[in-house]
Amino acid sequence: MSAIQPEAALVGASTNGTQVPHDVEDLVRSDDPEHPANLICELCRDFYSVKLFVEADSFSELGWVTGTGGGISIRHGDHVYLAPSGVQKERIHPSHIFVLPFAQTAVPKPGSKRDFLRIPTRNGLKESACTPLFWNAFTMRDAKACIHTHSQHAVMLTLLHPAKDGQATFRISHQEMIKGIRLGGTGKTLAYHDTLEIPIIENTADEEDLTDGMAEAMRRYPDAPAVLVRRHGVYVWGGSWEQAKTQAECLDYLFEIAVKMRLAGMELVGGDA
Repeated sequence: MSAIQPEAALVGASTNGTQVPHDVEDLVRSDDPEHPANLICELCRDFYSVKLFVEADSFSELGWVTGTGGGISIRHGDHVYLAPSGVQKERIHPSHIFVLPFAQTAVPKPGSKRDFLRIPTRNGLKESACTPLFWNAFTMRDAKACIHTHSQHAVMLTLLHPAKDGQATFRISHQEMIKGIRLGGTGKTLAYHDTLEIPIIENTADEEDLTDGMAEAMRRYPDAPAVLVRRHGVYVWGGSWEQAKTQAECLDYLFEIAVKMRLAGMELVGGDA
């Protein structure tokens, strides 16, 4: 994959109809905590560890983005803000963020060339390997944010749901946290009695190669708010970063309780008969 160089970052020009500021650094400079470049950094820190208030100064690691894994992308207007790949996510700075026009010359695919509005000047930073998978959520669900985690609960859950006839899904009902999940990730919220179903796709050696499998799973299960990847993690999206974050947290809760229920020999679907 090739990319334009920082010094050629279209200063004062436009790409595919997307206007670029005279100084491209303005794309990631803001005092507003809600600005995507600031939000991505804060959310990645939150997904790495969350402070517990039960005991002062104690932390509980979520482990969603440890070891440089995982990522997040936010679509804001005509721009897409993207965390870099292969870096410590809890130490990301706004200056490390890639910015792309949503209107790409071609929809991102494995190995394809991307259009960039801003590339970080720090040596060694690469765009997230999840880029084409994030675009699945943006183009197929009109999502405004997509989160990828390496949650152990998600991974364990996929191991407890082997494929049958080449397909596998996770289904659960009668759980209060289902009410935090939206149809397709961006529609109306589910109800307590609804059955949540999420497809599980097989992992690949290179993350980009999951693109087609994820897209096919999204077509096959249009109501699913996420796609699980066996022995890998989960992709979750939403109509805003708040929706994506909420659903990622609710799903992780459901993944954890489902693992415990399965190990206890309990059924995941049904309850208040």
